[in-house]
Parts: sequence; structure tokens; C-alpha cells
Amino acid sequence: MAQKSSNRQLNAPLGQPAPVRTGEGGIDFKKYADGLVPAVVQDYDTYKVLMLGFMNEEAVKKTEETGKVTFYSRSKKRLWTKGEESGNFLIVKSVAIDCDKDTLLIKAHPVGPTCHTGADTCWSERNHKEDFLYYLEDIINLRRQASAEESYVAKLFSKGINKIAQKVGEEAVELVIEAKDSSEELFLNEGADLLFHYLILLNAKGYKLQDVIDVLKKRHSK
Repeated sequence: MAQKSSNRQLNAPLGQPAPVRTGEGGIDFKKYADGLVPAVVQDYDTYKVLMLGFMNEEAVKKTEETGKVTFYSRSKKRLWTKGEESGNFLIVKSVAIDCDKDTLLIKAHPVGPTCHTGADTCWSERNHKEDFLYYLEDIINLRRQASAEESYVAKLFSKGINKIAQKVGEEAVELVIEAKDSSEELFLNEGADLLFHYLILLNAKGYKLQDVIDVLKKRHSK
């Protein structure tokens, strides 16, 4: 069982990722007779596993050069860049070599759905973080596109940023009032209302919950 992986961060701009080492101390392409190693692709943001492919040395080199995940297609018997026909590329963020040096873990940003069926992943999973708050962010973004007559969220957005900010303030005051009383149900419901409207405000300002989390992480690291 793998206990530790060797990370090779690819945070450089597209086309300038750091190299993946091969040979001694790096990925061992000679371990299998066909010279291919499995490459698991994971979404960099959501951590969902998107697909599994196979790479040879040439595929790894092209992935490094272009910043787009490229496999060796066993059926086409040639290099195959994911998205070369559909445009649904996988933009590389990092690559890790497992402890046995025979498997790659690639973290990437998917451009569109990954599976050829049109699904987000090759396991027909929705590609979003499992945390419900991230899912709620997606719902808010979808509701924003609806008509004001059909959606409370769309109606709130139609009234502009001042109304959204005002609503957050109102919910905060209501939460403070309930905090002074003894009703657990009312307190938790007001807390839910405040959090929901705060997510709407973040969306209206062009931010996400992750942006706030990043700020908190930076503060924590000091």
C-alpha cells in the first residue's frame, strides 16, 4: 500500500510545467512490458477522480510541454491529448509519482465535462466538492440565471447589490436577537438564513466561499 508520494508541482503558466522525473528515482516505465503506466486524473479543486488513462515517456513529455494532459491511446495506438476533438482539455496543475514509482496522480482543471458521454467524470459523478456549502454555491449560481418570478435568489439579484447587502445585515441582526433567547430552533434557522444570504452576497461580488477560506488559512499560518 502506498504511504507516500513524490510531488512534482506544476504551478507554472500553461506550457511551462515542472518536469516529471523518469529513470532512477523517477517514474519507472520499464516495470510493465508495454512501457505504459496508469495515470489517475483528479480535479484540482473538487478532488473528484475524473478519469484513468495510460502514459508512456512521450506522453509525459508532451503533457509537460503543453500543460494539457496527454495519454497514450492503446486503441488508437498513438498519443492522445484529452480534448483534442471536443475541446474539453485537462489543464495540468500538479503531478505526483506514487511510492512504487509506477503510477501517476495528475491534478488538473477540467475544461468542460471529462467523459466522452458528456458526464463530469468517467464514473458519471457530478464534479463538485462533497461539502454541501460548495454545492449550495452552485445552486445559487444557477438560480441567479432564472427569472425573478420563478426564483427568490434571482429576484434578490434583480434588486442589486445594495439590497443583497441590506438583507445580510437584516439576517445578522435577527441572529443576534435569537442568540439572546433560548430557542435553539430559531437560533439555528436564523444562522442558516444569514449563511445563505452571505453566500449570495459573495456571488454578487464575484467571490466564492473558497476565497474566504483562503484568507482564513493565511491568517492561521501566521
